[in-house]
Amino acid sequence: MGFDNDLIVARPEGLYCPPGDFYIDPWRPVDRAVITHAHSDHARVGHSHYLAHHGNAPILRRRLGEDITLQTLGYGEVVEHHGVRLSLHPAGHVRGSAQVRLEHGGRVWVASGDYKLEDDGTCAPFEPVRCDTFITESTFGLPIYRWPSQAALFAEIRAWWQGNAEAGRPSVLYAYALGKAQRLLHGLRDAGIGPIVAHGAVEPLNAIYRAAGVTLPDTVSVGDVGLDKAALGRALVIAPPSAGRSPWMRRFGDYSDAFASGWMQLRGTRRRRGVDRGFVVSDHADWPGLQRAIMASGAERVFVTHGQVAVMVRWLSEQGLQAQSFATEYGHEDEDAPAAAAAAGEAG
Repeated sequence: MGFDNDLIVARPEGLYCPPGDFYIDPWRPVDRAVITHAHSDHARVGHSHYLAHHGNAPILRRRLGEDITLQTLGYGEVVEHHGVRLSLHPAGHVRGSAQVRLEHGGRVWVASGDYKLEDDGTCAPFEPVRCDTFITESTFGLPIYRWPSQAALFAEIRAWWQGNAEAGRPSVLYAYALGKAQRLLHGLRDAGIGPIVAHGAVEPLNAIYRAAGVTLPDTVSVGDVGLDKAALGRALVIAPPSAGRSPWMRRFGDYSDAFASGWMQLRGTRRRRGVDRGFVVSDHADWPGLQRAIMASGAERVFVTHGQVAVMVRWLSEQGLQAQSFATEYGHEDEDAPAAAAAAGEAG
């Protein structure tokens, strides 16, 4: 189904634009890389030149090195390279996340990176971009994946936290450090139940979000003076999944823990994670969201990069679209993804 003059093709290094001579989110070192967002499966070390949205700059420099050669653009700003007009548009995934629009020879392609449609208040919300060919993720591309409303989600988390606080037990909530943690903090900013402790991997990213104007509640370190046993018993602890069962957790004593992930929609995932609770929340689009985003693009051709690729390609073909896949190395930025993906058979 491919064409010799496609604007984006798959190479061993990543997704490549032949007329522009650059890559989008390449997984091997290249000369010029356009980065959709700063999660580790899309933003890798070793490229000679990087281009990304302004909002990615402090995160990319923190993760990849202060000395990277980085050019940034605002949303909708156009740069032309070798005759290819390139612009970035909001993807709604995490801070600075962008869809990449390419225009050349009368053709328009859009590479989505990762995206979600619901506005969570911490990053620019997703905007559909009309195109001839759309490249989409499909992380949660099964009909079982349907996210609760933000109001319902945060009411559930507050009730769990409140119940633990009344029992004098710290509430430990595992969430990916970039994007998910800040989304949860923003949604719980007015809870007023107890202090909020941020893990050392989370707090530097909180500072970047705060500097960008995102409202987050005050957070403290577990070693802060004034965080006595009584205060800790009412605390919410935001930590990455890698902190689970680490020596760092011992200081919380008899705590209740929960995992915040879209994979919590699967039966058995909470049991395998060994946590008390699971909250269904993801920075990726659910099944209806993927469908809406693809249809809103107006594209006649669609490439699927990662996730439930076969299911999405089949559904797209049933809608009369030209659908195929790109083999990529995306999809493992969330520390719980590999284990949960292995269990995806339970979704049926």
